[in-house]
Amino acid sequence: MTQLTGQPLTEVNIAELDTELSSKSPQQILARALDLYDNIAISFSGAEDVVLIDMASKIRKDIKIFSLDTGRLHPETYQFLDRVRKHYGLAIEVMYPDAAQVEALVKAKGLFSFYEDGHKECCDIRKVAPLRRKLATLDAWITGQRKDQNPSTRAAVPIVQVDSAFSTDSHTLVKFNPLSNWTSAEVWMYIRAYEVPYNPLHERGFVSIGCEPCTRPVLPNQHEREGRWWWEDAGKKECGLHIMNQTQD
Repeated sequence: MTQLTGQPLTEVNIAELDTELSSKSPQQILARALDLYDNIAISFSGAEDVVLIDMASKIRKDIKIFSLDTGRLHPETYQFLDRVRKHYGLAIEVMYPDAAQVEALVKAKGLFSFYEDGHKECCDIRKVAPLRRKLATLDAWITGQRKDQNPSTRAAVPIVQVDSAFSTDSHTLVKFNPLSNWTSAEVWMYIRAYEVPYNPLHERGFVSIGCEPCTRPVLPNQHEREGRWWWEDAGKKECGLHIMNQTQD
């Protein structure tokens, strides 16, 4: 086992830790992350994230959870968020976009500019900026990314990494992806086995769920990310939360 102290981890330490955890279960990875960091939180939006909440709540009762409210989510997603809060008896900190930035975008380009010039500008305002604000207060965060979610952008997602997208010269942020090696089937086997709450939109063909205007059901045998930003190239199907996956940028 990699011997790590209570000091901030270096990139070398992180690489060693990733190697150590690469063959571990998500529960073991979570336990290690929660042991290493007190100032750590789970990012919650979808099915994978609730699996992580379920696992983490059995390890530590005071886990921190946050979620992003873009103002454009499905009604079912808002109800899902509140159901998870009540089911686990845990507080969920909800981050919101800056109202003035949203108002300026809508005034200049209307409510659906992303269909014409891409989703990046809207996502930067509604998702990335609030996330950056939250991550600046943390030493590490936990996400539900899986390698098989998008072969174009997530095929090499490690178990643990320095989050170069949100680290600064004075603040190194560490990112854990405990479900990196899991498949969608394994996620749903866990959900059924442990009766984990899930978004009812999944019962209507939605697999990857984001904002309402940018999410649609997928057909049988379509990849889950085909339901997100379907008017754009597969290599651009990231909202900016995990922009470091897009090596071409």
